[in-house]
Amino acid sequence: MRIVHIPVVYVSSDQGRVFSPSTPQSSFHIMFRAAVRLSVSGIRSLTRPQPGCQGALAARCYSHGKVETDEEFDARWVTYFNKPDIDAWELRKGMNTLIGYDLVPEAKILDAALRACRRLDDLASAIRILEAVKDKSGPHKAIYPYLLQELQPTLTELGISTPEELGIDKL
Repeated sequence: MRIVHIPVVYVSSDQGRVFSPSTPQSSFHIMFRAAVRLSVSGIRSLTRPQPGCQGALAARCYSHGKVETDEEFDARWVTYFNKPDIDAWELRKGMNTLIGYDLVPEAKILDAALRACRRLDDLASAIRILEAVKDKSGPHKAIYPYLLQELQPTLTELGISTPEELGIDKL
């Protein structure tokens, strides 16, 4: 078996110089140049102006819109569900969006949603709204009974039974 030595040639990209590994200075020269390049780019990143938002102000930088108060939020959703021409798709989309937020909807929003279900003659959606609110209240056991207490006049007026009255919660 015969061993063949193939010479390796390094080409410097910045000035077109050719170095061979037999020159001890060439590999050191290449490594030194690479180290200098990395350190210069690191210093540039430190001296580059950073965005004005940091730490506690970060939330402001992500949104350019006006911050909505709780009352405005509630009024927007009550108006949405009180539209006289709301259809079943809009009702489901609105409830899915509302349930997707990190909150349990206020009783006045649920009242408007239940009345929209009644206008659409959709009892299944009304019961599903109550189930979703019970699920959304999660480990906070006092929220759902409070909402049922607040919604009881509306439920009675519209003839809507709760999931507990129907026995659905036991399935």
